[in-house]
Amino acid sequence: MATYQELQAQIAELKIQAEKARKQEIASAVAQIKSLMEEYGITIKDLGKSSKSSASKRETVPPKYRDPATGKTWTGRGKPPKWIADAKNREQYLIKK
Repeated sequence: MATYQELQAQIAELKIQAEKARKQEIASAVAQIKSLMEEYGITIKDLGKSSKSSASKRETVPPKYRDPATGKTWTGRGKPPKWIADAKNREQYLIKK
C-alpha cells in the first residue's frame, strides 16, 4: 500500500497533467471555434455578446426621494444618504408625481 506522502505526490503530478490536458483541449476548442466563425462569417456581435460591460447597460432609475433643504435626490436603491437615513418617516421626502 502507498504511503500518504506517495499518494500526495501522485495527486500533485495528476493535477499538473490535468492542467496540461485542459490547456490543450481549450486551445483545440478555440481553434475549432475560430475556424467555424471564419467559415460561416460569424462575428462576436452575432453571438449576442457585447464588448461593453453590463454596468454600462443598467437603466437609470428616476429619483424617488428629494431633500427639500438641499435639493439632493436619492433613487431608493443602495445605501441611503445621511439626510434620509436619519429620518424616521421617509414619506416626507417622497417625490410626488
